[in-house]
Amino acid sequence: MDDLWSIIIVLVVTIITTTTMILYRSSIIRSCNGIRSSNKICTKSSLPLGTLAWPLVGETIDFISCAYSDRPESFMDNRRRLYGKVFKSHLFGSPTIVSTDAEVSRFVLQSDSKVFVPSYPKSLTELMGKSSILLINGSLQRRIHGLIGAFFKSPHLKAQITKDMEKYVQEAMGNWGEDYPIYIQDEAKNIAFQVLVKALISMDPGDDMEYLKKQFQEFIAGLMSLPINLPGSRLHRSLQARKRMVGLVHRIIQAKRSSGISEIPQDVADVLLNDASELLTDDLISDNMIDLMIPGEDSVPVLMTLAIKYLSDCPAALHQLTEENLKLKRLKDQLGKPLCWSDYLSLPFTQCVITETLRMGNVIVGVMRKAMKDVEIKGYLIPKGWCVFTYFRSVHLDESLYDWPNQFNPWRWQDRDMSSNNSSFTPFGGGQRLCPGLDLARLEVSIFLHHFVTHFRWVAEADSIVNFPTVRMKKRMPVWVERKRELI
Repeated sequence: MDDLWSIIIVLVVTIITTTTMILYRSSIIRSCNGIRSSNKICTKSSLPLGTLAWPLVGETIDFISCAYSDRPESFMDNRRRLYGKVFKSHLFGSPTIVSTDAEVSRFVLQSDSKVFVPSYPKSLTELMGKSSILLINGSLQRRIHGLIGAFFKSPHLKAQITKDMEKYVQEAMGNWGEDYPIYIQDEAKNIAFQVLVKALISMDPGDDMEYLKKQFQEFIAGLMSLPINLPGSRLHRSLQARKRMVGLVHRIIQAKRSSGISEIPQDVADVLLNDASELLTDDLISDNMIDLMIPGEDSVPVLMTLAIKYLSDCPAALHQLTEENLKLKRLKDQLGKPLCWSDYLSLPFTQCVITETLRMGNVIVGVMRKAMKDVEIKGYLIPKGWCVFTYFRSVHLDESLYDWPNQFNPWRWQDRDMSSNNSSFTPFGGGQRLCPGLDLARLEVSIFLHHFVTHFRWVAEADSIVNFPTVRMKKRMPVWVERKRELI
């Protein structure tokens, strides 16, 4: 309930600070409904059906109320029945076109910055800064995204990630006891954060890592805070934590320059430092290293946790996944060879489990973009200046696309396309802003599941999924583990 009031307060403050802009945008509504309009595009298409509801507030309170429920997609479902899969609304201080249509959402995701640009809450944009890869557009965004994406796909990094992930997983699981609950969400966060930071700036566990973790927790707490930067406020404390983290990363980057940057990149910082572009300054690189740490705290560990949750509730899937991983482990033990990254990704049913977890869990519920010009698609008009909310969750739970969509069924993916080219499956976004670490996310989850199911049996305590403002387990997914002592 405290979170709900916090979000409501954020909304009120945002509305007050953007009233003038909203009133200006409201003129677009009248013109595009044919009231003395001279805009030719409005004669060919029209705004989707829907309602802007209350002045200024719009439908945000209703959206938040549904988001906190067990069925957060109910806000969308109710309006889809009334208006169709694409409808107009008014959310978080802005007139918004909501898309729960796979084709429309794919069009938005595939469009470049001349058509749509990212749109985020004010507190988040302040924390990220203007040079964040999440906010910048054009050639610089494409350059950074391409460099990072290519490095994340490299066999060299996948081998390093596999080695680090195995090390941290084995260290963590080696300390687990059988007489107290293990909180999977906490364990997964600790492991994933260390692996990602190592890949970004080659930092090993130690005092600097602990300092970075502490500051990062302070920083990320402000992502959905009041957009008020005053001493003592949540946003101010988060900005100060970010400043301290950037200082630490900046010192690491300067040390790399002083000692000579490796021609064969060892981490993401090396990749960006080796680029000849004058736009990639040390400050920009330092800022983006912080932003790229967010998946290590949020999406990847939550994906690991949800996989354990769904497997705990589906004994048949757990049995098949366990047998598949035990078979691989026995084979490698007989050959006297360690598992490599390609071994983990070669397990077909394990990948089906991860894919189904992505579909049902919706760790990234959707993305928001702002139209830079009037856009027409499938007969709908998206006016310049309006936001577009592509809501992945409704697509992933659409009965016309998936049989029994609310049922965890990894077998459905044995004859379906699991790639990012599938317009009805977009857990990592799409287009020029497709998450560059999607392959690494699958690899990390595969390694975590392999070691967990081959070394432990467990009983999960009752827990529930919280979907707003971010996806997480309410009780952090407590499980009671028992080591498998028989020869496997």
